Amino acid sequence: MSDNVDHLQIHGPTRAQALASFNARLASWGIFAPTTEPLLEDFGTNDFYRTGLTELWITNQIPAGYCGKYLFVFAGQTCPLHCHKIKHETFFVIQGAIHVSLAGQERVLQAGESLAIAPPQIHSFTGLSDALVLELSMPCHVEDNYFIDPLIRHWHQAIVAKLAAGGAGG
Repeated sequence: MSDNVDHLQIHGPTRAQALASFNARLASWGIFAPTTEPLLEDFGTNDFYRTGLTELWITNQIPAGYCGKYLFVFAGQTCPLHCHKIKHETFFVIQGAIHVSLAGQERVLQAGESLAIAPPQIHSFTGLSDALVLELSMPCHVEDNYFIDPLIRHWHQAIVAKLAAGGAGG
């Protein structure tokens, strides 16, 4: 990743419960996960199961120009509206189904379907069931995420400012 993302991570009982459910769901699907630590995010909402996402990074090859990661949402969980000024990404649904909002258009993606998202298209997605999505993209940089919700945007801008000041912590 382009920097330390622990500042995005949720902690405590919610993390432990969500991680156990995530791992059980992957096992039930017979999917082997990378050995990297999952990143569980609530986007500063403190409501992970409503607005949240589990990311499992496969690779983020900044010099080579590519990234691959699993994105997991529980049924009803939403990755909020956002865009990227630089990153182009393609979603491929491995399991489940998601409702996608992309540049004002709504659509459903089922297992086996893919969708390319070019910058700066505003997008979000919600699990219609527990869903696992493979994201193939240009490298990920925390500062290239631009959120529409003012509360999430403020939370994220504070993190980006802390990173720029060298205060990311461990």
